[in-house]
Amino acid sequence: MTFSSAIYEGVVTHQRLRPRWHRLRYKVFFLLLDLDEMADIDQSIGLFGYNRTAPISFFNRDHGQTVDRPLRPWAEARLRDAGLMPDGGPIRLLCHPRMLGFTFNPLSTYFCYQQSGELQAILYEVCNTFKERHTYVIPVDDQAATVVRQRCSKALYVSPFNDMEADYIFRVVPPAGNVRIAIRQEDPNGLLLAAAFHGNRRSLTTGNLARVLMRFPFMTFKILTAIHWEALQLWLKGLPIVRHKPAAQAVDSSIARIPFTRT
Repeated sequence: MTFSSAIYEGVVTHQRLRPRWHRLRYKVFFLLLDLDEMADIDQSIGLFGYNRTAPISFFNRDHGQTVDRPLRPWAEARLRDAGLMPDGGPIRLLCHPRMLGFTFNPLSTYFCYQQSGELQAILYEVCNTFKERHTYVIPVDDQAATVVRQRCSKALYVSPFNDMEADYIFRVVPPAGNVRIAIRQEDPNGLLLAAAFHGNRRSLTTGNLARVLMRFPFMTFKILTAIHWEALQLWLKGLPIVRHKPAAQAVDSSIARIPFTRT
């Protein structure tokens, strides 16, 4: 069976410009999961489990409302909250899976299509290390564009070294032979940092899952460890700490109404 779902293997980069220069780069992989294919993938692909324990797995409760319910209704409700009307087209989620039972997704990206094949909107689900999450819902204005450009105001505390008064600027090449997601964070003084993922597509097969499992057996542990390691380095460089003020609406992204601007 051939799936729209796929593996994207590539490189994540982060670069901070102020007040101290700092850069990191590491290899990772993401799964692109069509929400309507999950049960078939579970039955057809070895090493993968949907809502069950497996070497590589995906659980609904790791995303959205963090409950054991299908994600499509939740994603479609977010679209309607933003004034959009989903028509049952594919919704494909680019994220890290659970590996050996553990996962952490700083960013999960939902590509929401119409039945005609046009990309209607992108949902950016951001999760911080305080177990808070927030979903930015941004329409795609130009379906003919090769690169999607979007912008929104920051609504969730993420890094202890970044203030909340900032905007995110997204530049996205939607998944095909490759995928690119670039994010710039700008504050009143200009560009603060830039992050990006560039990955190449591999078919979702048992063999390809085995290969990424062997290459990245502890990837999800590595991601969380790297976040704290890089934070320690920034602290040692003398960056001031921005106090965390928990936002009640950020815990459940389903109740968040995100303001956005179109570019």
